[in-house]
Amino acid sequence: MPTPILQFGTSRFLQAHVDLFVDEALARGEALGRITVVQTTTSAQSRRRLAAFNAPGGYPVRIRGRRDGVTVDEEHRVNAIAAALHAGEDWAAVCDAAAMAQVIVSNTGDRGYELDREDGPHLHGAAVAPRSFPAKLLVLLRERFRRGGAPVTLYPCELVANNGSVLRDTVLGLAQAWQLDDALVAYLRTGCIWINSLVDRIVSAPIEPAGAIAEPYALWVMERQPRMVLPCRHPSIVVTDRLEPFERRKLFLLNLGHTWLAECWLAAQRAPDDTVAAALADPARRSELEALWEEEVLPVFAAPGEADAARAYLVQVRDRFANPFLAHRLADIAQNHGEKKRRRLLPVVELAGRLGLDLRQPRLHAALASGAV
Repeated sequence: MPTPILQFGTSRFLQAHVDLFVDEALARGEALGRITVVQTTTSAQSRRRLAAFNAPGGYPVRIRGRRDGVTVDEEHRVNAIAAALHAGEDWAAVCDAAAMAQVIVSNTGDRGYELDREDGPHLHGAAVAPRSFPAKLLVLLRERFRRGGAPVTLYPCELVANNGSVLRDTVLGLAQAWQLDDALVAYLRTGCIWINSLVDRIVSAPIEPAGAIAEPYALWVMERQPRMVLPCRHPSIVVTDRLEPFERRKLFLLNLGHTWLAECWLAAQRAPDDTVAAALADPARRSELEALWEEEVLPVFAAPGEADAARAYLVQVRDRFANPFLAHRLADIAQNHGEKKRRRLLPVVELAGRLGLDLRQPRLHAALASGAV
């Protein structure tokens, strides 16, 4: 049965954030409905996860940490997923789901918007799935357009600045490269509402075959647009006219802090099970991280008048990093490390330059010079 929400990605993050939000909202009668998820990877683990999503009874999400000074250790059973499909095997069903959905959510990883040269306009339709996510999305929206072209709201959750705009432009560029007709291109521009959004929650570990362990803190910020349809209403969802301040705080303080700790972990060749909490408990590493924030990052917030908000957010970040319940492994954070440095560290250096700040930023420069960016 079609659902109003179609989700690309089955990561533990989506399970403990978007899917949990919708599940909690369903209990209050404040969600559009349940979710159809689409998985694109093929492995024994992913197949077990897909089977678990399709089994009755839902999956567990365990929330552990501190909220407002109180220790939290609770488990939720998430039943928001109505069906799980595999793009390579169930593409016709994915096309049907995309034609009926009111909202499309995605979180496809750090390289999710990259194109694949093997994708082409005459190779894919309702029978065969393209390889890249933008091509999949274009084909699905083309099929939706052929079936009447109802409006749809898209919420990319990838950690890309202006992710909705970037994904829209990527899909539009592909449509033009494929020389698709002008009416479809117009539908992609005006019938599809591409939302810039920001997600913020540390999801530290999976629970097999489906489920996750996450911190209490959670935030989903959405940039307001006319005609947008929300997947649900939730206390941790913020709809705002200005996404940039939220994005800067998360990227420059939390994400940058994670990547800096991963950089130190790689340089010192520390144990594979080393964690963020262990790094915060180490006086030497904690001191360097604090100096990085204070001397090289916080000054870029002061110039546009965002210092107070940044410092308040940093108080939360410290508590989240030191959460003793979350085994947030630095080895996991270090995956795709070069790309993460490019996205998380380099913009701080570039912004300092644009603002004309007299900042040396030696730690950031050294990290950026240590490998490919």
